[in-house]
Amino acid sequence: MMNIVHEPRSSRKVSGKFTGPNNVRLVRGGKEYFDLLHELIRNAKETIHLQTYIFDEDETGIAVAEALMEAAQRKVAVFVLVDGYASRGLSREFITRIREAGVYFRFFEPLFRSNNFYFGRRLHHKIFVADALHSLTGGINISNRYNDMPGEQAWLDFGLYAYGRIAREFCTLCNNTWKGFKTSVKVPRCPQFEHDDANTVADKDSLVRIRRNDWARGKNQISSSYLRMFRNAKSHLVIMCSYFLPGDRFKRALKRASKRGVKIKVVVAGYSDVVIAKNAERYMYDWLLRNNIEIYEVQDTVLHAKVAVCDGNWMTIGSYNVNDISAHASVEANVEVNDTGFVKKVEHLFHHIIETECKQVTATEHIKTKNIFRQPMRWLAFQFIRIVLFLFTFYFKRKKED
Repeated sequence: MMNIVHEPRSSRKVSGKFTGPNNVRLVRGGKEYFDLLHELIRNAKETIHLQTYIFDEDETGIAVAEALMEAAQRKVAVFVLVDGYASRGLSREFITRIREAGVYFRFFEPLFRSNNFYFGRRLHHKIFVADALHSLTGGINISNRYNDMPGEQAWLDFGLYAYGRIAREFCTLCNNTWKGFKTSVKVPRCPQFEHDDANTVADKDSLVRIRRNDWARGKNQISSSYLRMFRNAKSHLVIMCSYFLPGDRFKRALKRASKRGVKIKVVVAGYSDVVIAKNAERYMYDWLLRNNIEIYEVQDTVLHAKVAVCDGNWMTIGSYNVNDISAHASVEANVEVNDTGFVKKVEHLFHHIIETECKQVTATEHIKTKNIFRQPMRWLAFQFIRIVLFLFTFYFKRKKED
């Protein structure tokens, strides 16, 4: 095991800068993702952080809980933070069993119990960190829907595995999020590497940084990164998003990029778990097609990924959806990768998915789906979603930026 020393007080904040070296790997949701997650839990020696939006008490959730409890029995400090709304279905018996096994378990801002009633401010990020060396982040929750189950394919989603210095920043972020509310549990400081030799940490030079969105705390980094991507894109970009409802600023930036000649492909769900959101999304197809933005719908499963790649040299992946809930309400975490070789491989994979798992929505095809019943229904869905987004992002009090 690598020698570690305690973290000095002066470095307890997430820097927001690209850091390296890191070994990174794109991990598809389903068996691939959960096999890796279980391996990382089994091999953890000192600390584990798991922070997620949905933790279901199903086969997948129980298996992950069992692994975490076994780690706690090995004297690994295990901290689990789940959203108080999305994970409200967990039984009291399940939570009691986890806690009695030595796992520190908490809800993030439980509904009706938060000091500030921010209904739309949910813990939406999905982060796993082991020993401040290994991290996983993306859009994958702890639930059967994100796993390959007998006779049922996992939803299409991705996570980014990173081994290296960025994992320590994720550990710091998880510590800070855990300490965002009063607790008697003392969270251990994240370890840092004893030597600054690049080979001590990782043998690849991938530069990675964490980006956050939490409007109530003055964080708007992921939104800013997307806007910067739209402004600076030179040739092409691919956006893969499960609930694609960009606000006015994003639409203006996309339109300007398209007019500059940037080739834009948007991969969205063909079948959605939120039907009204899908109808609202389809109402926007006219606008997208008018602005020469290509649309592709995933066919064989529900799309849940939140990834964008640009010009073959930059990408972002995490929990952030391109809509106002992620921009102005939820607590989101993405990672950006600045590594041309790696990003080109991701682009190649996405183009393969577009070719083999998607159907293009052309102007001709879209016209065929419009009639006097469907289009008014889509318009109503779009207006309803706009109202919901406004209600979820309306705050009476904004917290001081941390």
